[in-house]
Amino acid sequence: QVQLVESGGGLVQAGGSLRLSCAASGRTFSTNAMGWFRQAPGKERNFVAAINWNGGSTYYADSVKGRFTISRDNAKNTVYLQMNSLKPEDTAVYYCGARDYRGTSYNAKDYAYWGPGTQVTVSS
Repeated sequence: QVQLVESGGGLVQAGGSLRLSCAASGRTFSTNAMGWFRQAPGKERNFVAAINWNGGSTYYADSVKGRFTISRDNAKNTVYLQMNSLKPEDTAVYYCGARDYRGTSYNAKDYAYWGPGTQVTVSS
């Protein structure tokens, strides 16, 4: 089992930045690929970014490429999402997910563990 807790969400103006963190506990974190997804009201959960077990491979949704950066610190059991140049359409609840495998995936169904989410609101 892996327990995940997101933090760092909040209210920010368009063009601003936020850094989300996802702290993991439980079984070994360093062998899990991790991902960030987001869900706006009335919409399904969508892929944002993913990182493999050692940080050597990352993958982004087209909508965030060049603005968001995913990273991880296995010594701290934490994965991060640096979000720059935020837009109102980035407003959503952001969820951290963990896979039971080392490789990345953009499919939410491939993630076995989820955090409770953190709200990000971008005002225009």
